[in-house]
Amino acid sequence: MNDISALSNIGSEYIKNAALNSATLNTDDQSFGTYLQSAVDLVNETNQLQLDYKKEELNVALGYSDNTHDLSIAESKAATALQYTVAIRDKFLDAYKEIMNIQI
Repeated sequence: MNDISALSNIGSEYIKNAALNSATLNTDDQSFGTYLQSAVDLVNETNQLQLDYKKEELNVALGYSDNTHDLSIAESKAATALQYTVAIRDKFLDAYKEIMNIQI
């Protein structure tokens, strides 16, 4: 049987990191570079979660793993991260459009 002790804090590191990132984004003295770096880090993390999901999917498809729970968890993490990334991208685009509409 698989060890389920890791399930006691499901995603706690991911949630902690997300809270830390959002806390740093809420301060007023942050530069645009900080915001941009945070967005790049988010894209990299989302990409890694997508790759982990594809790896798990391949392992199940090839018969190396019969644990569909890990596949389901990896898929959920990847989907949630992608939705969050798309929402952040939409906010950046809205802010960009608003800045472009400002008359000088």
